[in-house]
Amino acid sequence: MYLKSVELLRDKIPSTVDYPFHLPAIRSLGKLHFTHKVTFFVGENGSGKSTLLEALAYQSGFHTAGGGRHNNYQVHASGSALASYIRLGWMPKITNGFFLRAESFYHFASHIDEVDGGGFSRYGGRSLHQQSHGESFLNLFLHRFNEKGIYLLDEPEAALSPTRQLSLLRIIRDLSGHSQFIIATHSPILLGYPGAQILSFDGSTIREIAYEETEHYYVTRQFLTNREPMLEELFLDEED
Repeated sequence: MYLKSVELLRDKIPSTVDYPFHLPAIRSLGKLHFTHKVTFFVGENGSGKSTLLEALAYQSGFHTAGGGRHNNYQVHASGSALASYIRLGWMPKITNGFFLRAESFYHFASHIDEVDGGGFSRYGGRSLHQQSHGESFLNLFLHRFNEKGIYLLDEPEAALSPTRQLSLLRIIRDLSGHSQFIIATHSPILLGYPGAQILSFDGSTIREIAYEETEHYYVTRQFLTNREPMLEELFLDEED
């Protein structure tokens, strides 16, 4: 492990009513400790998990639209509203790694088309734009994530089928001996990674929970075991 903690610098906060400090999970952030090589951020949309992950990426020197320390390209609004108000605790400090942001991956792929002179050897041998969304993600994981580092992933499941999510779990497992992963996700498959730390952003504070406590696990399990009753209740108003 490299990143041990993140701390909110409360004395620097300009206002608790403005973004992102109006979010309960961010506003209540004290000092958050990372205790495992693989950590997941979970929570509803708008709970603050991606906001914190983006700030971690910025403070780590990564491009907030996606990339590592040496990926420099222009993207509209590619900063971080939170980054100036947190302090990271490293042991030891590491500069290698990558920030994956699913929603802005297109911009990163375009940047690689412009600068890669090595035949896309770190991306499966082809332009990321010439691969399917899922192929480009998986080839990034397989070929770019091959050195010790810290890897910050924001909803990597967005382009991955269930089978390829399982492939990502194996990649994480293979790299976790010398790398650290912090992942914001809605995927009950990824959350099932054995021994991971799961931090929930739902509620008034960020708290550590078990896999079986996540809404992602509970709702998915209920749907798979009670599909027809759940759909009947969901569509009840339409029948009326």
